[in-house]
Amino acid sequence: MTTTPHSIRPMIRSLAWDLGLPVATYYALHALGAGDFTALLAGTLAAGSRMAWVAVRDRSLSPFSAVMAAVFGVGLVFTLVTGDPRWMLIKHSAMAAVLGLVFIATALRGRPLTLAAQQSFLPRRAAELASAYATDPHVRRGHRVSSFVWGAGLLVEALVRAVLVYTLPIEVMVGLSTALTIVTFAALTTWNARYIATAKRRAAPSPEPAGTSATAIAA
Repeated sequence: MTTTPHSIRPMIRSLAWDLGLPVATYYALHALGAGDFTALLAGTLAAGSRMAWVAVRDRSLSPFSAVMAAVFGVGLVFTLVTGDPRWMLIKHSAMAAVLGLVFIATALRGRPLTLAAQQSFLPRRAAELASAYATDPHVRRGHRVSSFVWGAGLLVEALVRAVLVYTLPIEVMVGLSTALTIVTFAALTTWNARYIATAKRRAAPSPEPAGTSATAIAA
């Protein structure tokens, strides 16, 4: 995701709600005596309700949000059918894996998912971002590289979480799963910021050595 200071802030706010709401709901209900299944289901439904509310508020559903909503729905159905609360944690791995594959697929062909993600976090600049992608080859290459790296990172996160879900107790994994997502996004965002800074330095014209300016040559 080609992040900038202006795009990071709304992304962090969105992730704080998406990650914090279900965890807070789970631990609050768990403390009141609710079982793992009930507490996890309530947290999952709370996150899904917020996603639906944001889509209604913005009167649109971006491709990025559509993928998340689809995986969310599949995970919820499997949970209700199997009755296994761990499915509500595994669905995060499924979501990360699907998103990772979509990131990589769009990096290789079509419009990178990083562009759709950036537009969803900055809806007022959606047209400007699309125009920059369409007209600037450096922007296009940046999105493709970023999309591929984000995809690879999310696939690694999905695999690690899937192993831990069936290794550790549920009450531990609820918090650890969220921490894993935060660490993954922090690492990818940090990499992205450094990648952009490096790309800008390389694209900037190098300063002319002293005495080689047009004036000096004319003299």
